[in-house]
Amino acid sequence: MDQLTEYQLTFSLDEFLSLYWQKKPTIIKQGFKNFKDPISAEELAGLTMEEEIDSRFVSNLNDDWCAEHGPFDETKFSTLNDSHWQFIVQAANHWHQGAAQLVKPFKQLPQWLFDDLMISYSVQGGGVGPHIDQYDVFIIQGSGRRHWRVGAKDIGQYKETCRSSALRQIEGFDAVIDAILEPGDILYIPPGYPHDGYALEPSMSYSVGYRSPKEQELVSNFADYILAHDMGDVHLSNPDLRARQQFGEIQQQDLTQLTEMLTSALEHPETIKDFMGCMLSQSRHQLDIVEPQQKWEAEEIQNYLQQGGPLHKVSGLRALYHQGESNIAYINGEVIKVPTTQCHILETLCNQDEFQLEDLDGETDTSTISLLCNLVNKGYWYLLD
Repeated sequence: MDQLTEYQLTFSLDEFLSLYWQKKPTIIKQGFKNFKDPISAEELAGLTMEEEIDSRFVSNLNDDWCAEHGPFDETKFSTLNDSHWQFIVQAANHWHQGAAQLVKPFKQLPQWLFDDLMISYSVQGGGVGPHIDQYDVFIIQGSGRRHWRVGAKDIGQYKETCRSSALRQIEGFDAVIDAILEPGDILYIPPGYPHDGYALEPSMSYSVGYRSPKEQELVSNFADYILAHDMGDVHLSNPDLRARQQFGEIQQQDLTQLTEMLTSALEHPETIKDFMGCMLSQSRHQLDIVEPQQKWEAEEIQNYLQQGGPLHKVSGLRALYHQGESNIAYINGEVIKVPTTQCHILETLCNQDEFQLEDLDGETDTSTISLLCNLVNKGYWYLLD
């Protein structure tokens, strides 16, 4: 494996969270010193040709906006103009080990909030136009320079316009930030702030995004969870029903009983915990999960670990546990339980991207090795050759 670059922030995340997180946008000059791109434009273009990878191409020559979804083929890139286009790859950290290193400096932020690393390559004039996102994003400038404008947050002030069916843009805004980003600079934008960026020259841009679920998603996914687990399969019972003259009226006691039925599932903390764990541990983007063609045996996993071999978590895989209950882990929507004496094993799986036997306190009992073997055979963790 090629040597991977280790990126380090030049500022304190704690201080940043206190001053800026979901409060106001800011530019951090040289957030990464001596920044080097973890991926080339050619490699990024190659990712846009893969069926399972979410990619887009956006052009705006002569203010004629066009957006297309991938995958693309080589002919797409052989007929392009010299300016006013860019291509974008979502969840690039799932598919490129070098790009995934850019996420590591932000690991102190909750994993369940992290969405993906989006990478774009733009030629002069390339961009996606003025728009508003509903998530937190750190935009890291790679090679080249990019001009960014950010406006004030004012819900309802900005009017959407449709320049292309694959783009959501707004008509314009007054800038509170107007600056040129150079390699290693970081622009942070909270949810709801309008922004627009375009390349001054061929350049790379890396967006580390954090997205919380909407109330709609929680309600919808909880309903699906209730159905999938066959909960609440009962009808309203009212043996004390009385005849009424106003038969078109929903009486207050009727409404109270129906409301109690509706909210009864929310009164079971264990149900809520399992639902939240399962939902939050599922990525919004496809993962590069490949089950081994030949299943590993537990003895092989044990020997590998005892020889000092590391196990690596698939990039982007979410592994979570609830505070105070680390004997239960939620991994890619699945529930994993261990005895309370083995909590440290699940904590290691959830809090580390790779680990060795020493990280498990030398634990090699049958149940531990069986668990690890099962996770490897699912393709969630993998061994280095």
